[in-house]
Amino acid sequence: MKLLRILATLLFAAIAVSPAPTFAGEGGRTAKPVIEIANPGKCVAPVDEMRRNHMEMLKHQRDRTMRQGIRGEPASLNACIECHASKKTGSVLGSNENFCQSCHSYAAVKLDCWDCHQPKAGFKATGVKP
Repeated sequence: MKLLRILATLLFAAIAVSPAPTFAGEGGRTAKPVIEIANPGKCVAPVDEMRRNHMEMLKHQRDRTMRQGIRGEPASLNACIECHASKKTGSVLGSNENFCQSCHSYAAVKLDCWDCHQPKAGFKATGVKP
C-alpha cells in the first residue's frame, strides 16, 4: 500500500511540472497552411464547405467527366487550379507555400490528384471549354 502511495505521488508530481501540450502552429512545431488565393473570385461553395467537402466534389466531378463525358463544370480540377495556383510558381504544388500542398502537408494527407493531373495554371485538356 505504501508503494502505491509513493508511485501515485511521483506520478502527480511529474504531471504538475510537465509543460502543457502545444498545438499545431504554436512554438514553431507545425507551420499553419498558407491559404492564399492567387486569383480571388467567387468559389463554387463557401470556405467551410470547401474545407470539409472539396474531395467529395472533385470525386463526383471526376465520375461525371470520366463516365458521362461532362467537362467544364465549376467544380472541375482545372477551375480550382486557375484560382488557387500561386502567381509566383503557377502551381498548387512544389512548396508548402502553394495552396494545395500547404493544406495537405498540414493535414498529413497524400495528394494523389497529381499522379495523373497537371498542377499548373493554364493547363487545358484538348477540347475543354471554360
